[in-house]
Amino acid sequence: MRSLRLPFPKGIDKEASMKKTWKKACEKKICLPDQIESFISALRKTGKTIVTLNGSFDLLHAGHLQILFEASQMGDYLIVALNTDRSIQTYKNPLRPIIPLHYRIEMMAALEFVDAVTWFDETDPRNILSKIKPDVHVNGSEYGMDCIEAEVVKAHGGRIHIVDLVPGLSTSQIVQKIAAIH
Repeated sequence: MRSLRLPFPKGIDKEASMKKTWKKACEKKICLPDQIESFISALRKTGKTIVTLNGSFDLLHAGHLQILFEASQMGDYLIVALNTDRSIQTYKNPLRPIIPLHYRIEMMAALEFVDAVTWFDETDPRNILSKIKPDVHVNGSEYGMDCIEAEVVKAHGGRIHIVDLVPGLSTSQIVQKIAAIH
């Protein structure tokens, strides 16, 4: 069965309309770092289990999607905390990220299984996690149960959940492959 594609209504700028819709869809999920504590306070009153996951998520790929989806299954509300560009330049590489923060925020907000997106400027997420106080914090297996976040998460009664990585899929490996090809 073929789907019927209706023409866009006359007199309405399709591109402008789509941009407004896209922006509104993304904005609903964005939580400014300085507002995270009041946001979490209101969210806690709903009784939802709060799950966090942090990272750069530069060059979003299938491995990222897998860990994001699994994180979303660990509770009721998934908050993704992104490293800022400056944070990534400090702890990874001065030439990174490839995708600037505002686009990475939009990509995360566009994902159905992500409920909220925030960001942090430090090289590690302990400060933002101490404000969120997640019930569950998800990390990739390369960090393990003794990850840098564990102390902060456990201090507030939370737990760490580890997800196995998809072999051969990392942004660094993708960047190296692209560089080798060109």
